[in-house]
Amino acid sequence: MSQHAKAETFRSLHAQANPLFLFNSWDAGSTQAVAKAGAAAIATSSWAIAASHGLGDGENMPLATVLATIRQIADVTTLPITVDLESGYGEDVSAVEESVRLSIEAGAIGCNLEDSRPSDGRVRSPTEAAQRLAAARRAADAHCPGYFINARTDVFFQNAGTEAEMVAEVIERAALYAKAGADGLFVPGLTKLALIREIAAASPLPLNIMRVNEELAVTDLAAAGVKRISHGPYPYLLAMAALERAAANR
Repeated sequence: MSQHAKAETFRSLHAQANPLFLFNSWDAGSTQAVAKAGAAAIATSSWAIAASHGLGDGENMPLATVLATIRQIADVTTLPITVDLESGYGEDVSAVEESVRLSIEAGAIGCNLEDSRPSDGRVRSPTEAAQRLAAARRAADAHCPGYFINARTDVFFQNAGTEAEMVAEVIERAALYAKAGADGLFVPGLTKLALIREIAAASPLPLNIMRVNEELAVTDLAAAGVKRISHGPYPYLLAMAALERAAANR
């Protein structure tokens, strides 16, 4: 299957009755395990990839290492691969364009781009974040039409304001991000079903929720209008906890 065909397949997975379920991987081995479990696509976790190299999240790992990991993953699966590019690896929009281009070259058909700064975690202004997404869209259209840009907003991670204020800001950003060329809306830190339902109904983009434990039932998320469920660092943490238990039980 061509990269373009994989991108179109991945896009179609966001239009199903049931949410796209992504159990995030961090290397070739974890990718093979997730694929064997029947995954429809592969998604990486920047936190998990960084941790597997002994580093913290927040673009502490060189982009070259991220790209090498993507290539290794692409070598062991024919499934569509969406990758976590954090904030785009650079303050200038040209750096965002280059990061997306390089991810395509490495084998990705989609990415997450977050609207917070890796230096201090502060959320960028809606206008600045939209400009960066527009740059990503330009690169994607030039090198892999159909490439899926999942716009991540960290408004709920910041927890600045009342719930009503944060919901309103996320909805405002969703509209701007859609106009900039984003294909999906990712809102980590959003865990209350009533708020999820409100944002899913108002967003022009399919909503992605991060499920870090079993408290949020997949059926409930589907009923709330969620189109994509990912797990971030949770699979890595599960694997490392199991490894630690096995090593301690000697």
